Amino acid sequence: MTGDRQQGPDARAITSRRRVLAAAAFAPVLTAVSPAAAAARPLPARTTGPGHGKRVQPVPTDLGHWAGVAKALGRGGNMLRDTMYHTAFPRRDLLVVSDGVVVTPGLALGTHVAFVRYADGSTMVMGDVVVTEDELQPVIDAWQANGIEQSALHKHLLAQTPDLWWAHVHGHGHDAVALARGLRAGFDRTGTPPPETPDRSTPVDLDTAGMEAALGAAGSVEDGVYKVIFMRRETIADGHLILPPGLGSTSAFNFQPVGGGRAALSGDCAMLADEVPHVLKALRRGGIKLVEVHNHHLSEDPRLFFTHFWAVDDGVRLARALRRAVDATDVVPGG
Repeated sequence: MTGDRQQGPDARAITSRRRVLAAAAFAPVLTAVSPAAAAARPLPARTTGPGHGKRVQPVPTDLGHWAGVAKALGRGGNMLRDTMYHTAFPRRDLLVVSDGVVVTPGLALGTHVAFVRYADGSTMVMGDVVVTEDELQPVIDAWQANGIEQSALHKHLLAQTPDLWWAHVHGHGHDAVALARGLRAGFDRTGTPPPETPDRSTPVDLDTAGMEAALGAAGSVEDGVYKVIFMRRETIADGHLILPPGLGSTSAFNFQPVGGGRAALSGDCAMLADEVPHVLKALRRGGIKLVEVHNHHLSEDPRLFFTHFWAVDDGVRLARALRRAVDATDVVPGG
């Protein structure tokens, strides 16, 4: 029977339950947020997806622009390519062993964050943060309470002690200092030690000339680790924000000497979807172990995938294996 049928007790209960669920759905809208979270909260355009609206270019800055950010983070940083303010937080407090190798901070234990100013006056920050498994949930809670998003959570190493995770963070707003304070709230829940001056002068026991010839790119030494970087050729956008070259789109190879010209390799490679199978095959054919395949971003265009990998072998042999993976991607040396 249809029309104005009288509802029984069961129907009224269902209707009441629906009303409760509908009210619950709107509850987060009414929840109060902290002033820091409100200041650092992503701008509306950040959530609309790739290519929305007019894209905004990064603008050049210098260290003076970031004095407040440095104070909030509790340490100074450096400029990269005139647009990125970079700060490192190496986890020198940790004794990490993976595959029988004592992993140094320069190889795989570096936390890095980068701030970029945009032509519309906004600031974007993104980074990769090393945390122990015990630290992970409190750190995430602190970031979420302060408007810092998590865009990826994954591993850079195979089995390791202690258990570690790498969290990618993202923030966008008009108050750069508030973003820095939001990051700091999470960092303060880790054992990250005070800053030290990195050692760039110690020679490494590797045939770096042979490795450079094999890779077709020059590297650099920092904290006893030989590093080579490649950047994607494409212009990458994060939502409506154009990323400076090299931000969130690099392939990075780190070589830690282990004696006799051999190295422990920890690296990642930035790929488009159609490049992924070719890179993975090249790595495995070179005896390099795959660790992860995943995304680092939420709304980038074009879509990027990243693979993390590990190996211990002769440095030149590793470089030759990596060159085949590099040649499968559209990159240029990053310097």
